[in-house]
Amino acid sequence: MDIDQYLSQQQASLARGADRIRNFEVFDFNYVPEKPLMREEVKPVIDALLRYQQTGIANNVLILGSRGSGKSVLARYMMTVMARQGPLVFAYANCRQHNTSVKILAALLGLRPRGCSLDELWQKFEVSHNGRVVFVLDEVDLISEKDKYKDILYLISRSARNYMAVLLSNNPKFLNTLDESIKSTLQPEIVHFRNYDATEIEQILLERARAGLKTSPEAILGQIAALTARNTNSDVRVAIKTLYLWALEPEAELQRQFEKARRDITFDVIKDLNDRNLLILKAVRDRADGFAKDVYETYRRTSVQVHEEPFSYMHFYSNLSYLQSLGLLVLISTKVHRTYANRIQLTFDPSILTTVWSMRFD
Repeated sequence: MDIDQYLSQQQASLARGADRIRNFEVFDFNYVPEKPLMREEVKPVIDALLRYQQTGIANNVLILGSRGSGKSVLARYMMTVMARQGPLVFAYANCRQHNTSVKILAALLGLRPRGCSLDELWQKFEVSHNGRVVFVLDEVDLISEKDKYKDILYLISRSARNYMAVLLSNNPKFLNTLDESIKSTLQPEIVHFRNYDATEIEQILLERARAGLKTSPEAILGQIAALTARNTNSDVRVAIKTLYLWALEPEAELQRQFEKARRDITFDVIKDLNDRNLLILKAVRDRADGFAKDVYETYRRTSVQVHEEPFSYMHFYSNLSYLQSLGLLVLISTKVHRTYANRIQLTFDPSILTTVWSMRFD
């Protein structure tokens, strides 16, 4: 088969697959379903928003959970539903895209961040928003280290306007990174979003299939859900992408489609890591034994080589927990002689790390 023949064959196959899809938007990760899955974790978030809606007294919330555990979907759904009811106004920013306090406020005001001080932007925001405002800061743990004190959180917590904050983070240790003055005034209610189980993933896929496909392949949905729960830290985004790939090419092996979806999403996750976390993953890869203290020494030496200030061992270990929440590694307690030590094991194909490392450092 030459290139033209393969091209024609694949075009015909994808055309047949596209005909099975009713609505392509359903498979976009920004899609908000009409009725997201109801779980116990959702209730305290709803209750906090309703209390603020009723009283105007801020009830700040920090939602913690792994990637693909439904945090962002819930936030966007609640923004849509409650904004229609009033009097709440929602100010949403993704801290991956706007990673400093200045950039966040400029984006919310529709201004360019250059040439504006933080105080000027905050004054403009307060002047134009004198009602009940809920700041929704998605991936708040990705605020840049250059914004050391995360000033936006200080301003929200100290504002006379009594604004409310809903913070979403993949990092289970995020609260520990905040300055004490911020923690003392913010005092967020902490809500943990557990990972989905296989039954819940299958239910989410069923709703997506009903909304996006012309037929619902229930047997396939169960297989995808089982693969996702077993192999990806229950990242529902992998399940949704696998279903999308299957719809386009149902004759292809499901396991291969699942692996492609997992690889694509893992690549995006690693590509978006900061340099320090990328250095930690490289150190794990380079130390065959995987013992945490040995990995730390490798990480420290590599950091010096690339002119990056290394974490202390305490912060290094905190970031291991963060990387584990992303599903990129696991910490395994191993008996060594008469004591126990933690070993670190990557959960993805190391070649992905090699590619990202080359893009970043080579």
